[in-house]
Amino acid sequence: MSCKLIPVGFLSRIASLRGCRRGNVSMIFALALIPLIGGVAAAVDYSRANSARTALQAALDATGLILSKDAQSLTQDQLEAKALAVFQANFNRPEVKDLKLLTAFSSPQPGSFQLQLSATGKLDTTVAAIWQPEMDIGTSAQIVWGMKRLELVLALDNTGSMSSANKMAELKLAAKDLLKTLQNAAKKPDDVKVGIVPFATDVNVGTSNVNATWIRWDEWENANGTCSTASYKTKAACESAKRVWTVADKSTWNGCVWDRDQSNDVNNTATSASVKSTLYSANQAKNCPASMLTLTNDWAALNAKVDSMIPTGNTNVTIGLQVAFQMLSPVAPFHAAAPQNDLDKVIILLTDGDNTQNRWSTSQTAIDNRTKLACANAKAANIKLYTVRVINGNASLLQQCATLPSMYYDVQNAAQLSAVFSTIAQNLANLRVAK
Repeated sequence: MSCKLIPVGFLSRIASLRGCRRGNVSMIFALALIPLIGGVAAAVDYSRANSARTALQAALDATGLILSKDAQSLTQDQLEAKALAVFQANFNRPEVKDLKLLTAFSSPQPGSFQLQLSATGKLDTTVAAIWQPEMDIGTSAQIVWGMKRLELVLALDNTGSMSSANKMAELKLAAKDLLKTLQNAAKKPDDVKVGIVPFATDVNVGTSNVNATWIRWDEWENANGTCSTASYKTKAACESAKRVWTVADKSTWNGCVWDRDQSNDVNNTATSASVKSTLYSANQAKNCPASMLTLTNDWAALNAKVDSMIPTGNTNVTIGLQVAFQMLSPVAPFHAAAPQNDLDKVIILLTDGDNTQNRWSTSQTAIDNRTKLACANAKAANIKLYTVRVINGNASLLQQCATLPSMYYDVQNAAQLSAVFSTIAQNLANLRVAK
């Protein structure tokens, strides 16, 4: 609306000014500049504060992860001093002043640990300094880890194909790195126990078990026995041919056994001398792998066992997995600890090939079906199962065997094994940033 100045007196002029709007835009814009400038200033300073807080969080997380390695052995004063030193080394933002760092270590339950850290500081503002000279920033981190006790069995393919592509050499390096990580993670001797089951078509239980009551001999092909030819491998076949079955000298046994009677070949049924189907069948395998090592915290013996492995023979994943399953079970013949809330039982199953032979068959499908059942039964017994395929092998089978999809690893180059085993070892140590 335009202004009309009508000379009809002072009051009339005032009345006309009441409707004039020509200067209002400038006035409104001038008034709007105040919150607009304030908003821009606040945005600039908020962005600076947010960047500083992000750096604060990263430094705090790094501090917590480093401290967790020693927190259990430090006094509160030592913990605070080390926390401050590590934090200052990781946080390089001189614009943040009045830094304060608080640490609190606790053990909520046996075998479980928690490190709580918080950091606060102040940041001088720039544009917003007129009405807010400084801004407070702060963040926190919680590191939790377990040394839930651990029983771990490495079921490792030792077949002839492991001699190619440097697979056995890389496996030994990876296995030793894993052992070192777990040894360092154990705060008490019994926190971690590890067993090793090298497998081919058989598992070598060791010649020291020659008189063990959990081994059966009725199918053993002893070179010194009367029925020693390929045609008479069993007592029944021998006797049907009217020959005398003789197991003359067990001293020639090389320690190998193969699958138990079905369905004990895929279960952890306790062995019983009076029930033949529960026993492991002695087998004079021509390609007998290195002997197994039952659960132990003798780290020197474990490393020596890894060194002793050599590639030989064909593949029977089922027996390697089943013996590992049995080794973790609180039943005869190995009598592992009973399941407990603070105890994890884990198998790492590694293979580089397809199933080729077991006690009854050379059909891959038939043997794969036994492996599937062994996997299912181990997982049903609350055993965590990691599977590793090295270049070759039945990927679908191993994926199904793993407890979770993330617990299956497909290794395309043997040199990747160390990284895979390192990842698994860290998962087993159970160290993580909770929040």
